[in-house]
Parts: sequence; C-alpha cells; structure tokens
Amino acid sequence: MSENLTRARVAAMVDHTLLKPEATAADVAGLVTEARELGVYSVCVSPSMLPLRADGLRVAVVAGFPSGKHHSLIKGSEARLAVQQGADEVDMVIDVGAAVAGDYNAVLADILTVREGIADAAVLKVILETAALSDEAIVECCRAAERAGADFVKTSTGFHPAGGATVHAVEVMAQTVGGRLGVKASGGIRTADAAREMIAAGATRLGLSGTRAVLDGFPD
Repeated sequence: MSENLTRARVAAMVDHTLLKPEATAADVAGLVTEARELGVYSVCVSPSMLPLRADGLRVAVVAGFPSGKHHSLIKGSEARLAVQQGADEVDMVIDVGAAVAGDYNAVLADILTVREGIADAAVLKVILETAALSDEAIVECCRAAERAGADFVKTSTGFHPAGGATVHAVEVMAQTVGGRLGVKASGGIRTADAAREMIAAGATRLGLSGTRAVLDGFPD
C-alpha cells in the first residue's frame, strides 16, 4: 500500500491537528481553512474550541488531554459534552501510570467510562502514549481498548517527553488489533518518509500538525 500512496490518498487519512495550549479561535479557524484546502479527513482540536464550524470535515477533540490523569468520570463528561457540541470523534488519553503498573483492569474501566459517556454517537480513539510503555503494556492496552468498544488505538499525544509514534509501536498495535480497530499514528511525524513508514507498519490514520509539509512529499 505504501508504494502506491498519492497525496489525496494520504490526505484522506489525516487528522489535521492543533492542540497547542496557546491556540486561539483565529488559529483554529485558520486550521479549518487549511484543512479544506488540503483535503484532509478531519481537524483535531481542544474541546474548548467547540462548537466549531467545519462543514465538509469531521471534527475530533481530545479528552483527558494530555496527561490522562483526570478522573474517568471527568473524561467521560468531557467527551459527552464535546459530542453534544458537535464533535464526531473523541481521542481520549488513558491513565498511563495504570498501564505502566500493569493495572489493565483500571485501563479497561477508564476506557469503558468514556465509551459509555458518548455511547455510539462518536468514534472513540484511545491514546496509549506508547513511548512510555513496554511492548507487553501496549498489547494489553490495545486489548483493553477493544474490549471496551473503542474504534481506534492511537500511539501518542505528541506532548509526552518520552516521545511520539514509532514504527515498532505501530506494528505492535496493528498486530494486536488485527484490523478490528483502526490504528492512529500521531506525534512527531513531520516528513512524507515518516508517514510512509507508519502506514506500511499498519497505521490507518495519521495525526499531523505539519500536514502540508508531509503531503508535499507525496505525488499527485
């Protein structure tokens, strides 16, 4: 697949993302304009930016971002409010510490709370922060996400000091979910070559902030 990638094909996999804490409403309006120009799948913004006029685009928001250390009920409420305000997709952060400690039941309960908060009204992506996890933890968190009814597993927030997406993490995630869930690679993907590697490893969605530079590396 990665050998036949065109600009349009890759754009259709992209969540065009702006999650900087200093982002303004004008910045987000500019993100939407650029997203339409680039032909991407969605925009991904902070929930405080809702409601957002983004006709022709899906709107994704984050929950429990970026630490994941919010109470599960807060994450669920945040996600539910976002959907009520027009979000089509929710990218939630797990309690990474629970995963590091091997408490996968807590990870499962956390994801379930958010899933129940939004029911089937939106796509749910689960951010694992893979750079901070062992392969075993990545596998178990992917299994928990699937059991909880998530639609995607996602590598990273892009804000963790341990780093962002890696080809190896995407491979582990893709092998674990076996096509039953989507796999979103996000965090530090800044070139077309990096995007190709993630897609070849099994990524079905890309979270990009420097989207134009990445897409410029693909043929029309």
